[in-house]
Amino acid sequence: MTTFKELSLLEPLTRALDAEGYTQPTPIQQQAIPHLLQGRDLLGFAQTGTGKTAAFSLPILQHMTNLPKKRKPNEIRALVLAPTRELAAQIADSFKSYGRFLPLTCLAIFGGVGRGRQITDLSRGVDVLVATPGRFLDLANDKHINLSNLDFFVLDEADQMFDMGFIHDLRKIVKMIPAQRQTLLFSATMPTDIGNLANSILSNPVTVEVTPVATTADKIDQRVIFVEQPNKNALLGQIMQDPTITRALVFSRTKHGANKICQKLLALNIPTEAIHGNKSQNARQKALEDFKTGAVRVLVATDIAARGIDVDDVSHVINFDLPNVPESYIHRIGRTARANTTGMSISFCSTAEKSFLRDIEKLIRKSLPTEVSAIVGTDADRMAAVEDAKREAMQNVKRGRSSAPAGRFGNTGGGDRNNRNAARPGGASAGSRFNRKPRTP
Repeated sequence: MTTFKELSLLEPLTRALDAEGYTQPTPIQQQAIPHLLQGRDLLGFAQTGTGKTAAFSLPILQHMTNLPKKRKPNEIRALVLAPTRELAAQIADSFKSYGRFLPLTCLAIFGGVGRGRQITDLSRGVDVLVATPGRFLDLANDKHINLSNLDFFVLDEADQMFDMGFIHDLRKIVKMIPAQRQTLLFSATMPTDIGNLANSILSNPVTVEVTPVATTADKIDQRVIFVEQPNKNALLGQIMQDPTITRALVFSRTKHGANKICQKLLALNIPTEAIHGNKSQNARQKALEDFKTGAVRVLVATDIAARGIDVDDVSHVINFDLPNVPESYIHRIGRTARANTTGMSISFCSTAEKSFLRDIEKLIRKSLPTEVSAIVGTDADRMAAVEDAKREAMQNVKRGRSSAPAGRFGNTGGGDRNNRNAARPGGASAGSRFNRKPRTP
């Protein structure tokens, strides 16, 4: 199948897809849509950026159009759960785009904003409700959501739901919804807990896997630079001089770190905003919108906040801090090379983070090209890094966790790996080594 029309979609849906500029379905859409149109439950394995939102939203919209029902107060026909506010809003926008020529309604509800408007919108009845688990339970427990006529239940980014501690909320929600329904579960990885959940909520599901679990997109050029923590800011500033880095997403392990990175880049006159859990919902939405429109060139994010970032033409993903959960690496770099584009990921690795790198390479089943930076940070950078390490260690102690070693604060971190590029003055230059591969037509 090479076109959406061959998937037997209704004309209003194909017209909406044409308006969006989509002509060819992605692999997960080709495989999932026919099964979903037949009413099958589905277990989908897909990395971010593979088009899975359209894979489940198009069949749901088609079913609702073919079997119209009068909306009643507080009733919903489809429930889509997402782990973050940003992702919930993104999914709702997709439903609205694909259903623009249909008489169907979609609403996103999430925390961080007042309940009043959401309660009013729900009172009219909604065809598709996209929600984060906490806000959904909040409103459902207060009788603002009627689930008696629910036909579709979608659990998106299931592995992230578990990572964020939503398992108990999910179990409560599953007990609330009707047993007779079509259920879809999507996950990039399949830990044991996700497998157990899938077995408990899916009925004779078809399994669709478009990319082997725990692998990364082939079109992403992945690099690792060994650099000690005090020198990371200087290295990032140098790399950002490369004009081919047109839109960069920079990942920090902590909210405090994200703010610090943002301040450093702004001091270099690089338009930058930060997005993390301490930001208000309005501030997060503004930062994301500025990133989408190109008003800012760099968006600095933590893992949780970045889950809903679906932005076209992210040229580079930069892991300022390597994630201590290897699966997060897959989600992070998947923000570039979306659809039919290419992209690059650059990961900074300090001595203290080498164990994280080994875990990532084990998960993705490949060794990443490495080089050593010769960047030397200032004394102020060095002192700031020491203070950040102390602060993070204290936070870990308060949470009942032992902290990772702070590591050396020298100017190189080659360690025990064979480097493919020798260190040279200027370190990781902002030149051709960070250029993207040319885009395919």
